[in-house]
Amino acid sequence: SASEAERAPELFDAPRDGGADDLKKIGGVGPKIEGMLNDLGVYHYFQIAAWGPEEIAWMDARLQFRGRIERDDWVGQAKALATGG
Repeated sequence: SASEAERAPELFDAPRDGGADDLKKIGGVGPKIEGMLNDLGVYHYFQIAAWGPEEIAWMDARLQFRGRIERDDWVGQAKALATGG
């Protein structure tokens, strides 16, 4: 079904200049999950802030979180952090 569509988000080989953001500031993300995100190429709030349903499905499938990203509203939290909110 269309709801199962997956699309890879923007991923980086390394953090941008200035280093990685502290993804643990996102509620629901601890040191282990931050490491998993970094391993996949996610280092910055703005990357997570850009995720739509397809990108969330892609991450869910690889991290086996099954709904945690949406439940904890990582995207909304990342948007606030990315804008310094």
